[in-house]
Amino acid sequence: MHTRTVRVEAFEREDGQWDLEAELVDVKSYDFSKHSGDLHPAGSPVHLMQLRVTIDDEFTITAAVAAYDVAPYKQHCAAIAPDYQELVGMNLLRGFRNAVKERFGRTAGCTHMTELSSLLPTVAIQSRAGRARKQRDEGLENKRPFQLEGCHALRLDGEVAKEFYPKWYTGRS
Repeated sequence: MHTRTVRVEAFEREDGQWDLEAELVDVKSYDFSKHSGDLHPAGSPVHLMQLRVTIDDEFTITAAVAAYDVAPYKQHCAAIAPDYQELVGMNLLRGFRNAVKERFGRTAGCTHMTELSSLLPTVAIQSRAGRARKQRDEGLENKRPFQLEGCHALRLDGEVAKEFYPKWYTGRS
């Protein structure tokens, strides 16, 4: 009856920054009448929206664009797009999700863009994991890996830290 597809991709740029592109597509499997009275055909997107941000090496957003290719209320939905430039300056690893909720919650933003934004920190981390792993393996990384203490499996006193991050393990040996 309804399919929501969310896709997020990360691209490393030549200038050392990263582009993160998040897209949301909603499709119904049946025809329905839109608010305008027009027929919306089955399989045609109800929502097709993108949130694109650029981040620097510290995970700080340096550019942001919200795009509404298809939205149920057309220009009314898209009217909020310029406000998402206020993501610039926010850091994906420092209270980002709460800051987005505070700034763009309810009528101050778009539910769908806010949903897309919540995926950005994880994708940014995953996109940079290979580089961090290489630096760690080459002994260039002296900072505690950011993922440690991020969930129950990655507790500093847990088995994962003991086996994979012995330098940072704090449990009993």
